[in-house]
Amino acid sequence: MSVDDVVTDDDRKATRYEFDRHAADYRDNFLPITQEMQSKCPMAWSDTHGGHWVAAGSKEVFALARSADVSTDHDIHGKRKGYKGIAIPTMERASGVRGGILEMDDPEHHEFRALLNPYLSPAAVKRWTPFIDEIVRASINEKIETGSIDFVDDLANIVPAVLTLAMMGIPIAKWTIYNEPVHAAVYTPPDSPDIPRIAEMHRTMGIDLLTNLFEIRENPRPGLIDALAQATVLGEKPDDMELLGILSLLIGGGFDTTTALTAHSLEWLSQNPDKRTILSEERDTLLDSATEEFLRYFTPAPGDGRTFSADCTFDGTEFKEGERLWLSWAMANRDPELFDDPNEVDLERRGNRHFSFGLGIHRCIGSNMARQVFKRMLVAVLDRMPDYKCDPETTVHYDSIGVIQGMRNLPATFTPGPRIGPGLDETLEKLQKICDEQRLAEPITKKKSEAQIGD
Repeated sequence: MSVDDVVTDDDRKATRYEFDRHAADYRDNFLPITQEMQSKCPMAWSDTHGGHWVAAGSKEVFALARSADVSTDHDIHGKRKGYKGIAIPTMERASGVRGGILEMDDPEHHEFRALLNPYLSPAAVKRWTPFIDEIVRASINEKIETGSIDFVDDLANIVPAVLTLAMMGIPIAKWTIYNEPVHAAVYTPPDSPDIPRIAEMHRTMGIDLLTNLFEIRENPRPGLIDALAQATVLGEKPDDMELLGILSLLIGGGFDTTTALTAHSLEWLSQNPDKRTILSEERDTLLDSATEEFLRYFTPAPGDGRTFSADCTFDGTEFKEGERLWLSWAMANRDPELFDDPNEVDLERRGNRHFSFGLGIHRCIGSNMARQVFKRMLVAVLDRMPDYKCDPETTVHYDSIGVIQGMRNLPATFTPGPRIGPGLDETLEKLQKICDEQRLAEPITKKKSEAQIGD
């Protein structure tokens, strides 16, 4: 190679875009930023957050998400320089703990995932449907007679949280210990004066989570915690901090993403009441395609970070081992090269190969649960609050959609209706007994029958 053939860093990074999904105005400017990047620089270098590549086009995201030269490893021990997992920038509170299986490469990732699959397969999740319906019914009962509800606080925060804890083997009455810190950690800026309070809530949650791990290790009870507490991976017992990272991922993934999808979908249906009527009346044929379209359009988890694990080239761009990469699922979901009218919601969209659950070996392990919980909440709202109307004046979106595209509040009004059965507290007591007696949190390999709720 001659001197003239040497490719400098400036040459490699000549295509630049100052991309910052944490910026205060990114949510408002998401569409023009996406359209500009996809038309001019679907693969670009950004100097923000220490410098990283950004894949904005569907072709680029698809290829790199499945590339053997791209790693999700979060090297907390400093053996692989620059390997910092899926967060860009690395979150300070998570700098010493890996984010579960999303921050592992194979074969370690494969072994952990195999432990979790029997609890999260389509058949395993379907078994929980009667349980989900009971939480939804009871949550709506608390507000149905008043004619007003906050769909976030009063429904979409509650149902995924209770179900996730039940599947893990944690007493479901503790959902309030977990719920607020999980959501607040996502929507609160790092310079907020509220950070110390949230950190304290996180400590309380972490202590309870570790306490459950220790209890279940000594006296096993069914659930995802038991699967991990008894696990041997690559011939060794994982340490407690490793298990804490996996459990925290299950909680975060189970809580906030489904809440975000539900809130945005209910808001859109309020803004489009004619479409809401059609979806309700034709749910047998439209519910599945509408769910996939809401997932595509709103993309609850907008992207993931990666690290190049080898020098490589894609489509004429050279990457170096150790460089960081952001894969934007949200921008790929709006690519006109892949989707007709990508910035319109089409409840009948077919062949919807969206990116919202990721791609490749790290595709979201909780996707089946997210879909089912969302559908059961949506159908219940359509049935019991068919004329609901959200209030845009008091709706509060997350300030930043850097991690989750979510909402803090989504107040709505509707024609009051009758309660059906008991309220939330009584229902949770009943469901805990059912969980324990029927051993609902067993893996699908041990228990195949649906939850029996009774009267």
